[in-house]
Amino acid sequence: MTVILVALGAAVGAPLRYLVDRAVQARHGSAFPWGTLVVNVIGSLLLGVLIGGAAVGAVPGSLVALLGVGLCGALTTYSTFGYETVRLFEDGARLPALLNAIVSVVAALGAAFVGVTLAETMWA
Repeated sequence: MTVILVALGAAVGAPLRYLVDRAVQARHGSAFPWGTLVVNVIGSLLLGVLIGGAAVGAVPGSLVALLGVGLCGALTTYSTFGYETVRLFEDGARLPALLNAIVSVVAALGAAFVGVTLAETMWA
């Protein structure tokens, strides 16, 4: 049953990632990967809320499988983040590449921390 939940979440997360990425990139006419940054931060925040809720017993494991592993796993994308950072660097945009790496890691980890803290505050 868990595998089915993960697959269902991923079936929603992957197209959602594509749609959000395209919508965000369309609003920013730059080569900087804003869309990937946005989906990674949103996914990290949601995963933080789910894990924080699970830690205090408010979110069941089935919901973590569906939304955490499935949806967030497909929504967020480390491989695209890596590819886009390397592409920026190879295209001579070294400062944007460096900023993408730093901002992505700091913002995603910060969002996860905020998510856990919110969940623990709401459900503790």
